[in-house]
Amino acid sequence: MPKILSIVIPAYNEEAYIGRLLKLIGEVSLSSLDLTMELIVVNDCSSDRTAGIVSKIPDVRLVNHKTNSGKGRAVRTGLKAVTGDYVLIQDADLEYDPQDYLALLPPLLNGEADVVYGSRYLKDVEKGVLTNLINAKHVEQSWAAYLGGRSISLFAWIFTGRLLNDTVTAYKLFPAPLLCNMELVTTGFELDHEISCKVLAQGHRIQEVPIRYYPRTIADGKKIGLTDWFKAIKTFYRFRNG
Repeated sequence: MPKILSIVIPAYNEEAYIGRLLKLIGEVSLSSLDLTMELIVVNDCSSDRTAGIVSKIPDVRLVNHKTNSGKGRAVRTGLKAVTGDYVLIQDADLEYDPQDYLALLPPLLNGEADVVYGSRYLKDVEKGVLTNLINAKHVEQSWAAYLGGRSISLFAWIFTGRLLNDTVTAYKLFPAPLLCNMELVTTGFELDHEISCKVLAQGHRIQEVPIRYYPRTIADGKKIGLTDWFKAIKTFYRFRNG
């Protein structure tokens, strides 16, 4: 029997993107990897048509928050609903290409890694972190977003001892028992950093693979901002030992 990849999608006011995203995910074939998909969308009390759009799409489990609780809380809610063997967190926008699941999965399935991160900045896997700093920025990504993300990786290195190209990536793939049984407490975007700290503190091997990236702006609906940068640094310090 094929194993299951559970995809947890936290969504808040994503009516412009969520339908298209779910369509793109549905076009990904995992049969060559002997996997099927489980889709879980957590609607974080959206005030737009997000829930209505998702509810009309077959084979997608919709979980609704009664109050807006933050991305981290939505992810944690989704993890409680997971029944699969592997779990991937997928943002509800279109910044990432679901076809990259096919790049993320093999290192985990082949036992080469315990956790796989999709890196937006890893252009040449043979040349290491420092070389990949050159020309890593996407042409449509703002310098503020680019430098903010790269600086968070440096702080993560300082606090955890591990330098990752893209610790703030939204594509992180785990064995379901590892992530679903992890005691998580943060509720916002900083959940990603709490997870990274705990994965590293437990000694798990993280492998990064290159992925595609299509950045959106605040005008397009991007919600992360400067305050989240400060929360990220605080979170890496707080959970530096797991």
